[in-house]
Order: sequence, then structure tokens, then C-alpha cells
Amino acid sequence: MNIAFFLLPKSEVITTTLQATLRQTLERMEYHRYTAVPILSDDGHYVGTITEGDLLWFLKNSEGLSFQNTHRHTLAEVPLRMNNKPVHIHADMEDLIDLAKIQNFVPIVDDADKFIGIVRRSEIIEYCAKQMMFRSPSTATAGEV
Repeated sequence: MNIAFFLLPKSEVITTTLQATLRQTLERMEYHRYTAVPILSDDGHYVGTITEGDLLWFLKNSEGLSFQNTHRHTLAEVPLRMNNKPVHIHADMEDLIDLAKIQNFVPIVDDADKFIGIVRRSEIIEYCAKQMMFRSPSTATAGEV
């Protein structure tokens, strides 16, 4: 089993850039019903992940900032509270699972460190659940039943 088995390709992932405004980001997250999205650089590298919490805290702690003027501020101004780390496409499954334990999704990068997609924690859990359902007691090793 390798990471590519779980990969949701970049073409199917909602992303944003540091040049996106807060309003654009909020509206995009609301439309797609996501609580976090990857941020990419202009050349396709993974920069970080913006969360609803990041946006909320920035709105709360920025003097004079209201929803009405969020179109005047870019994501480059928003501090990211979480450091969602990416995994290389050829990394071990253990590396992916270690990050999936603490991140809702894991960004995946290629040999050139370009963002190529994500692996959702829910996909890993669903796969493991299916494997457990299909495993019968007769195939279990001694001590597992």
C-alpha cells in the first residue's frame, strides 16, 4: 500500500493563495463547506493551511477590521495557528498516518516539492474499517481473536 492509493488529486482539491482576500477565502470555504483549505504559492508549492479559526482570530484581533472590509486584506496578513506538514508522495505509510492522527488532511508533494493533492484522514479510517469488516476470525493470527 502506498500514499497514492489515498490521494485526492490537486484538480479535485479546493485551494487558495496568499494573494486571496479574506472575503474570497471565507466565501469559498462557506460554499464548499470546508473548515480548512491548503494555501499554495504562485509556483504550486504548499505554503500552509488556512482554517476558519485563523480567519476568526484575525478578525477578532485586528483593530478596525470587520466583515465589510475583508476584501481589503489578503491571507498573507493572517497568522496560521496550525503547522499542517506535507508528506512526500514516496514517503512511508507510517509518515502519512503519523500526520493524519493530528491533521484532518495531509498535503502531498511530489519530487519537486510541488503540491499534488491531499489525503483525508477520513479516507484512511474508512479503508481501515473496511479491512476490519472483511477480516474473518479464521484469517486472524493466534492471539488476535
